[in-house]
Amino acid sequence: MTDPDPTPDPAPREGATARELVDALEVLRARLGALRLPLETPGVAAARTDLHQAVDQLDDYLLPRLRAERAPLLVVVGGSTGAGKSTLVNSLLGEPVSAPGVLRPTTRAPVLVHHPLDARWFTTDRVLPGLARVTSSGAGPRGEAAPAEGGDRSAEGAAALRLVASDALPQGLALLDAPDIDSVEVANRELSAQLLGAADLWLFVTTAARYADAVPWDLLGQAARRRAQVAIVLDRVDPGAEVVADDLRRMVAEHGLEGARVFVLGEAAEQGPDALVDGLLPEAAVAEVATWLSGLGGDPEARARVIAATRDGVVDDLVRRAVALAETADGQEVADARLRDAARRYHAEALAQVEAATSDGALLRGEVLARWQDFVGTGEFFRAVEAGVGRARDALVRFFRGRPKEGPQVEQAIATGLESVILDAAEQAAERTYTAWRGDAAGAALLDGLDLARVPAALRTEVAVQIRGWQEDVLELVREQGESRRGTARAVSFGVNALGVSLMVIVFASTAGLTGAEIGIAGGTAVVAQKLLEAVFGDEAVRRLAAQAKERLQARVEAVLRGQAARYTAQLDALGTQETGAAGVRDAAHRVAATARTERAARTVPDEGATRPWSGGLLRGAGTLRPPEAPDRAAEADDAGEALGDDSGRRGGWWSRWRARDRREEGDA
Repeated sequence: MTDPDPTPDPAPREGATARELVDALEVLRARLGALRLPLETPGVAAARTDLHQAVDQLDDYLLPRLRAERAPLLVVVGGSTGAGKSTLVNSLLGEPVSAPGVLRPTTRAPVLVHHPLDARWFTTDRVLPGLARVTSSGAGPRGEAAPAEGGDRSAEGAAALRLVASDALPQGLALLDAPDIDSVEVANRELSAQLLGAADLWLFVTTAARYADAVPWDLLGQAARRRAQVAIVLDRVDPGAEVVADDLRRMVAEHGLEGARVFVLGEAAEQGPDALVDGLLPEAAVAEVATWLSGLGGDPEARARVIAATRDGVVDDLVRRAVALAETADGQEVADARLRDAARRYHAEALAQVEAATSDGALLRGEVLARWQDFVGTGEFFRAVEAGVGRARDALVRFFRGRPKEGPQVEQAIATGLESVILDAAEQAAERTYTAWRGDAAGAALLDGLDLARVPAALRTEVAVQIRGWQEDVLELVREQGESRRGTARAVSFGVNALGVSLMVIVFASTAGLTGAEIGIAGGTAVVAQKLLEAVFGDEAVRRLAAQAKERLQARVEAVLRGQAARYTAQLDALGTQETGAAGVRDAAHRVAATARTERAARTVPDEGATRPWSGGLLRGAGTLRPPEAPDRAAEADDAGEALGDDSGRRGGWWSRWRARDRREEGDA
């Protein structure tokens, strides 16, 4: 398997220990737990499943295994519906601990069988901490748990791990009968996958009729990718159908499981249900599997090798998954930015649209122009204005005194026109943003159930409030300017509204700092307003006032449109996709990979105390292999204790050592 972390990163200190690897994995676990993948980006559905499985495997297997290196070897027996998993487990133990039945799914709750001296490894959260424990002495009717002797009774009716102690197992070995991997119940399938992810060794049971089914091979393929240790039991092979076993071995190699052992149950198992005695297969049928598993249980070094191989494969696979998940999270951030940009861009264009409409004189036509002309009246007033500043101010005072009611009418006309411009721009921005999001898979999922295609009805009221606020801003600017100039105070005191209206007119005809005198639109409307203001404040002050009024209008319109854009971006804010945590996951994965490399380089061959030495009984049928019919089978049977690369054959094999010890004990007796 290639190095899952080709990216250079700071290596941990020399001689990294398993404790340091646990620390690195705990950081990765925390960051995976915080990773967010809520947007519908390409491949996100598979990534969410992968994230869930990665977290489960950290919680259920990897962290507990590293924290308890001496824990028993956990063999999970899994397979398809009706493959005979429970019958095999019962036959290996010689007692019915997991009751098979006719109804499917048969195994509703996982059953974990352990040596009595290993009970504390499994009654705690050493493995599968998310599952409640129920202890019992065997199987009840129809596959249900026997009356509990202890444990958490609140687990009844929910997923629970049923613990059964058995002297038939060697100490240091545990068998877990898992639910069907293709169960009709989703919860069973999910639990089965979770249990398989927590296995040190997966004993997969299949039949001659179903060995090529797709579902098992999907899981076996996943096992191959993480280099999990796998053995396969082929059940119910008709006499003379050895080609089935050969085809299974071919498929095993094609799926990257070249090291997996394949066991074919003996002829007694081929005779079907009639061959069962008290629900158990004959010893000869399970002898090869029993001998091999007993060998693993009785050889500390073999157990340690299996555990280390699976653990290392899971670490490497976890790093690969984490990096891939970080890349998916990067895609979430890209999608977030893309959706935000659409909302920002279209509402920014709406702001530009309002700015153009309030700068090119379009508002100074129609109703606004009519009310303004009513307000200004004849040209007699403006001839007085042109005669001199002093006479103009006196004329202004007389003018303002005589026409107090026309100013508000002009203000109202301006407000009405401005409101229409802003609402139209906001409506277009909403429609364009909605269309952009609807055409994006990530955005479309966020729109469901939300009314975002149009602006809300309350926007009209909000716009009206902002326009009134701006008009008050303009009047305040006029007052402040009048207070700063003593000579104009009297005129301003009589004509704040008129001067304010005039300033609004100039704002709507100003572009790039130019005033109506330089543009001249709508029949001289802006020219009239400018003359009026210049007669009171002067040329430079008018330019400054127009710029300030324009800025305040733009700020208020921008606030309105920003709020409309926030209707969309708030959906993203709620999901937290602007910062998914991808960088943290990637950094943590690199640290795990580097720490794992260093830990493996410093790893030594385990001594006899690394895992608990053999004690207890043997699985039923162990050591009772029939004479093989072919030389290659003789070689395999001669050292059935050799397990997954075990080199114990150079010392005569586990079975030879055990038989020698047995003979010594008989001699002493």
